[in-house]
Amino acid sequence: MKRLFNEHEKRSVIDLNGTWLFKLDKENEGESQGWQNGLTDGEYVTVPSCWNNELGLLNYEGVAWYEKKFLTRGGTLKLDFGSVMSKADAWLDGKWIGEHYGAFTQFEIIVNDVKEGYHTLTVRADNRIDANSFPQRYTDWFNYGGIARDVEANELKGISILLNHLTYELSSDLKNATVSSVLELYNADSTECTSGVSVKVGDTVIYNEQITLQGYEKKTVKTPDFTLENVELWGIYKPNLYTVVASTDTDDLIDKVGFRKIEVKDVSVLLNNEKIQFLGVNRHEEQADWGFAFPAKLMKKDLDLILDMGCNTVRGSHYPNSQIFVDMLDARGIMFWSEIPMWGVGFSEASLLNEELMEKGFKMHQEMVKYYYNHPSIVLWGLHNEIPTYSPNSYHVSEKWSKYLRANGGNRLITHASCHPMKDNDMGFDDIISINIYHGWYRYGGYDGTWKDWEKMIEQFTERRKEMGWEDKPVLMSEFGAAALAGYHTPFDTVKWSEEYQRDLFEYTIELFHKTPYMVGTYPWQFANIRTSPSMDINRARYFNNKGIVDEYRNPKLAYFKIKELYHKYAEEK
Repeated sequence: MKRLFNEHEKRSVIDLNGTWLFKLDKENEGESQGWQNGLTDGEYVTVPSCWNNELGLLNYEGVAWYEKKFLTRGGTLKLDFGSVMSKADAWLDGKWIGEHYGAFTQFEIIVNDVKEGYHTLTVRADNRIDANSFPQRYTDWFNYGGIARDVEANELKGISILLNHLTYELSSDLKNATVSSVLELYNADSTECTSGVSVKVGDTVIYNEQITLQGYEKKTVKTPDFTLENVELWGIYKPNLYTVVASTDTDDLIDKVGFRKIEVKDVSVLLNNEKIQFLGVNRHEEQADWGFAFPAKLMKKDLDLILDMGCNTVRGSHYPNSQIFVDMLDARGIMFWSEIPMWGVGFSEASLLNEELMEKGFKMHQEMVKYYYNHPSIVLWGLHNEIPTYSPNSYHVSEKWSKYLRANGGNRLITHASCHPMKDNDMGFDDIISINIYHGWYRYGGYDGTWKDWEKMIEQFTERRKEMGWEDKPVLMSEFGAAALAGYHTPFDTVKWSEEYQRDLFEYTIELFHKTPYMVGTYPWQFANIRTSPSMDINRARYFNNKGIVDEYRNPKLAYFKIKELYHKYAEEK
């Protein structure tokens, strides 16, 4: 995958981005007609891309086919896909080689005995939504289709490294790190193979052994503990990173890690034993002209604006973001909240009992952990967002997923974003309670629909937090805000949709939350306007969620400058 650094020096990687042949399959008859054996017509498109950004295809939901010819030296190929929306089936030279479900999670397919020469990779992408789709139909972002992130073919030789999770525990004084690696090894040859396997962190070799694997055997190896002394810690705006190189005689895998400790203590969040406040923003990895096929150049622009605003954290709402964007956060010392695309009222109480649907969500958590484990910027795992957590049906889901993340997710905190703070039953599974409420924009039952509702809500939740025994848990305001149409100004500060109304609401709420003792941070909704589905017919002018602090082309609204003023002021507080 495209990263800020090269993941391999020994391994040969074929970049499959660029021009592909593309053909719509409106009747879903391509497979029965043999399209996997070669497309006889179609048009050329660029991958990564989303087909809904093409003229005439804005609202196309269905099936489409992609075809790419490439040259390889053959042997064993590992085909890596950053994102196919939402279901993918893949064929190599007409032979089906695998499938994957999940629009935002990376996956790989290994193919053996590939002959040297030209080959044809065919991908069938399907973004249709049904009762078993994840997310569900009613979702507050646009349901793009296509191959939205990078595609590449890795030529594997001998014992190869498929994965390296560097696990560590810092000493109490945070000076030393006890480290080990969990390696997933694979013999890409058909016969027995022996190779040296080593892991190096920075300039220090922490593991070096001989390993023997049978033909096409896969094996997980956990290396012995090794103590690294006098480590430099990764922290906010202090992006101390170590290069980790796992290698064999024929292969390697390079990554970047940072050592840091995050924990909750005395109703505060401590990063490297120091109290922090989350000065954040919610960000969709979407732009009107690109959809979810978001270019790295625009990612950097987003991050430059986010840093200028004074943020020290980003929430990847509501799905795993591109690896290269998380690399950028690692490299600039910005914290990240990563979650799966389980959004809100689209998930009914009944859907939480749908075993197939919930298994898809669990697999997405597993894939997110698998591919993002080493990123030091990820300090929060998000279980889900705004689902009916007042229902007993959600309890077992939150319990299962939180247990998995605690056991396998590394040194991270766990949360879920709730829009039911007065009746949510799942907050006990969280390290940090996260609340999404839009007083001053939406009208809620039992409230007046005015800014004064905020003080009433905080007072009521303070009591419930005490009643439920959650007083040891700090609270994040994970979503709040108001929509503003860029360029719409009014001298009347109570007029909704104006930039002035949005600015003033953010000023009032952020200052109020900052004064609330158990609240440790804010994530205004949202960084930029995003395209939404026509099914979202509530306050969605232009079929955009217009709550962006900047517009869809990243032009700042008045709220941008007010949040910048507040965040820079809070950052100076000790």
